[in-house]
Amino acid sequence: MTQYLKSHLPEASYTRVLTLLDKDNLDVIIKNERKTRHGDYRKLPNGRHQISINNNLNTYRFLMTLIHEIAHYEAFKKYGRAIKPHGIEWKHTFQHLMLPFINPEVFPNHLLPLLARHFKNPKASSDSDITLSAALKKYDPPTHLVFVSHLAPGTVFKMKNERMFTRGQVRRTRIECIEINTKRTYLFHPNAEVEVLRAGV
Repeated sequence: MTQYLKSHLPEASYTRVLTLLDKDNLDVIIKNERKTRHGDYRKLPNGRHQISINNNLNTYRFLMTLIHEIAHYEAFKKYGRAIKPHGIEWKHTFQHLMLPFINPEVFPNHLLPLLARHFKNPKASSDSDITLSAALKKYDPPTHLVFVSHLAPGTVFKMKNERMFTRGQVRRTRIECIEINTKRTYLFHPNAEVEVLRAGV
């Protein structure tokens, strides 16, 4: 597993990651893509602790997700299970664990200021940070999908589940889109990835 894990991480991060996993005696498994999460942490019935990470993440997002989940384990171990999963204890633990990785040996230079800003107050998901999420997306394999925020109003697009929408106006932090079949309005995250069917104007 260690060599397989190595292929998913930035090369300069590998040794430090192994040290963290060995110290905490954590098991890591790599799973097929899950739509609702990049990874998770759980305590198993046999008493061991397991982290799972999606196999489709680029190396930088994989590293951030792995440290995110290690932070859950370490926060629960230090502060107890009564804490909020993404509360202040987890935030401080995540910041502490990520700090040694935020350097130009691990991440490209243009990501460093975005990471520094993000980790002043890390969110439950890096996807909530629209700027950082878009910058990380550039390291994913090429795809025909585009962000909703990059579409012109009136563009017709479909989701992976084949539902079709027309792109509308921006409402604060979300984008209004109208489902073509039902005429109902939905609010989309700006970095939702969709397939364009007909360009807007």
